[in-house]
Amino acid sequence: MLQARWPAILLLFAASVSPCFSQERLTLAAAIAEATDRNMGLLAEKANIAIAEARIIGARLRPNPVVSASADHLDALGTGFNENNGGGPSEYSLRVDMPIERGNKRALRVEVAQLGRTVAELQFQNALRSLTLDVANAFVDAQVARESLRLARQNLEHFDSIVQVNQARLKAGDIAEVEMMRSTLAALAQRNVVRDAEARWRTGLIRLQTAMGRAQPAMAVDVEGDLRRDSDLAPRDEWRQSGLTLRPDLLALRKDSSRAGAEVRLQQSLAKVDPTVGAEYRRQQGVNGVSNSMGVFVEAPLPVFNRNQGEIERVRQELRQLELRIRQLEASIAGEVEMAYEQMQAAQSQLRSLEGDMLAKAQEVRRVTEFSYRRGYVSLLEMLDAQRAYNETLQAEIEARAAYARSLYALDSAAGRTVIK
Repeated sequence: MLQARWPAILLLFAASVSPCFSQERLTLAAAIAEATDRNMGLLAEKANIAIAEARIIGARLRPNPVVSASADHLDALGTGFNENNGGGPSEYSLRVDMPIERGNKRALRVEVAQLGRTVAELQFQNALRSLTLDVANAFVDAQVARESLRLARQNLEHFDSIVQVNQARLKAGDIAEVEMMRSTLAALAQRNVVRDAEARWRTGLIRLQTAMGRAQPAMAVDVEGDLRRDSDLAPRDEWRQSGLTLRPDLLALRKDSSRAGAEVRLQQSLAKVDPTVGAEYRRQQGVNGVSNSMGVFVEAPLPVFNRNQGEIERVRQELRQLELRIRQLEASIAGEVEMAYEQMQAAQSQLRSLEGDMLAKAQEVRRVTEFSYRRGYVSLLEMLDAQRAYNETLQAEIEARAAYARSLYALDSAAGRTVIK
């Protein structure tokens, strides 16, 4: 009776395990390109470039002239003006004043604004560097989930074949009913492993598409390509030098230091007095007739108290602060590259070890044990133990390849490189 129920049980569980590979195939380059267009954080960072360009427009503008008009001593009550009432005469005036900038202020404003735009561009590049690493790691996670699912399904096929063999052996009376139960339960347990692997695969796809900026991740997606594996890597010193030369966050700080230096000069120029020149036309309506007159004016503040000392000192301190931050970031980048290089070497060493003797030995043990079990030379438990050791070794090899791929992307990011493979 139990013997007749095993095929039905297996068919019931098999119905819940189905392939989920799909139509849209994503490469890493395509994923990063889409993230560049969709990621809200990156787009917000890009908006800073437009803001900086608007500041350049404002910096180029010259001061506006000031126009003023006045009317005085008007005969508002209509009494007229004469020698006895002491009113008038009416006066009308029109005046134009023009501030004159000295000390090269406009050119310095433009220089500060242009350097600010360069800083914004480099900060955007740094945000893109961070996003690229996030997408690459999410892509690797999806690749690992795909490989693990493929392994789980292969193992399920293996367990199903064992169950089929045992069904024939049970009919022939070569094994007991309990042996059949154990092999079937092992197959059912492997189906649970497949379902867990499918859940991790779906989660990996959601995480990848979220990093890409998709508001509604789709399940009809697959990742394309093998896990990255570089064989020819530059020496450690070249990676460190690359980080100190190419990292956009360091370049942004250096350019921001130049901007602060230009702002020091700008604030010093603002301490110089800017005169205002003006011209005025005046018309007087008197008792004895109309008179017209012109006047010119020059005015300037006296820098007795405020000579812009506070702002000059502020930007000087900002410049010193930026210099300290540059030194700190240089040390941090050197350490980051060193750590990434060490992690890459460790991952590479572990991968070579697994692909050398361990994987080959696990495969051989599994092959011999399965061969022996099919002929009744070893027990089911011994065969299952060999299968478990093989699965663990193969999964460790997948994780090692993934760790090596992640370490390569991390090393690229730490060194400021944008190599996408």
